[in-house]
Amino acid sequence: MALPINISDLINRRVVENARVEYKSDWYPEPILHSICAFANDIDNWGGGYIIIGVEEEDGLPKFPVKGLEKSSIDRINKELLQKCNLIEPRYIPIVDQVAYEEKEIIVLWIPGGADRPYKCPVAFPTAKSAKADKAYYIRKMSNSIKANQLEERELFMLANNQPYDDRPNLTARVEDLKSSLISEFLYAVNSDLHQASLRQPVEETANSMRLIGGPSEMKKPLNVGLMFFNDRPDSFFPYARIEVVDKPDPTGIGMTEKVFTGPLDRQLRDALSYIRNYIIKEKVTKISGQAEAERVFNFPYEAVEESLCNAVYHKSYQIGEPVTVTVTPEKMEITSLPGPDRTISDEDILNRRLVSRRYRNRRIGDFLKELKLVEGRNTGIPTILRAMERNGSKPPVFETDEERSYFTVTLPVQEKFLPSYVESDIKQKKRSRFAELKGLVIPMLG
Repeated sequence: MALPINISDLINRRVVENARVEYKSDWYPEPILHSICAFANDIDNWGGGYIIIGVEEEDGLPKFPVKGLEKSSIDRINKELLQKCNLIEPRYIPIVDQVAYEEKEIIVLWIPGGADRPYKCPVAFPTAKSAKADKAYYIRKMSNSIKANQLEERELFMLANNQPYDDRPNLTARVEDLKSSLISEFLYAVNSDLHQASLRQPVEETANSMRLIGGPSEMKKPLNVGLMFFNDRPDSFFPYARIEVVDKPDPTGIGMTEKVFTGPLDRQLRDALSYIRNYIIKEKVTKISGQAEAERVFNFPYEAVEESLCNAVYHKSYQIGEPVTVTVTPEKMEITSLPGPDRTISDEDILNRRLVSRRYRNRRIGDFLKELKLVEGRNTGIPTILRAMERNGSKPPVFETDEERSYFTVTLPVQEKFLPSYVESDIKQKKRSRFAELKGLVIPMLG
């Protein structure tokens, strides 16, 4: 079954984070089963992971040229894989894709976070001397699959009834609400091998391959994430799932403009960013005496705006009927989403702009945005914002929430050369300079 991701990007980890990809040079049943169990438990809501069999690892990176697998071994591996996965409690079967990469056969296992976690599997396989095998819960730590300790086991059981909202079936929708044209567009954009099949097969079959539907066979329902990306109006299922951009040039509201962006999450995000880039962001060019290159600054650096807005869409709760808002005034831009950051991020971390989240709120939304290259890997957004503001000569951003963590606001101060007081003094200075120039051109009249 083809996967909804580009295999080359996956192997080279251009989209998926390092900790979510594991390489195995050959079929090693015991460690591979432990990793399947760990990815399925998805203790940090990363979205599971991938195991690539037939690719060697060297210093944490894939080794090229790839080793590959013998064609004659593929069927045997698939049969053994199914047998071993039957030992996982509750039963869990990963999605398997046999791929020809660099003219070598490899097997890619996609292991999304499971709906029935926690999962446990044998520590070692039964032998002739030991008919019964001890089982343990496995989790991912960094790039390793390890046995969970007692505290981590309790955490897994607490997560059992807390499946991320974006990964739940939507009981009010039908599979037909997933639009095949939007799914095909996405698969084409990410260069997935599944694209061609999506053009000729029923939408349910494609959606099933992408794990966009769930529930019992007699009542299949689309997952929330499928409706968010592959329905023209997700706000009909998730009220106010949209982005609102408000430009307030005056505190009284005179001259205020408001734009509302709806549609699939990736489309509304792109449209909102395009609007901000074309109509909100301004550039100031200053010629410096004795210097060939002019100084160029922006009221708000686009890179900082892009990261802030993408993170707001990524981390918002779609169970809360409130939009992501962007409010622009002459002094600042505020980007607000609900709710606030996870409790694993302390108040001190927020104050010091160290927002490193351990657990993600929307594991599937993140995957789709990463595959479309709208967001980057884990916890890189804040450093990107800080660097962009510094390069632009802007003051650092401010991150704000309340004690209940009911909201999160990123405030980007306007570059000081665009502040009303600075602009006014700059205009006066230019008038004085122009007056001096004209005065120097006055020629006294002859008597």
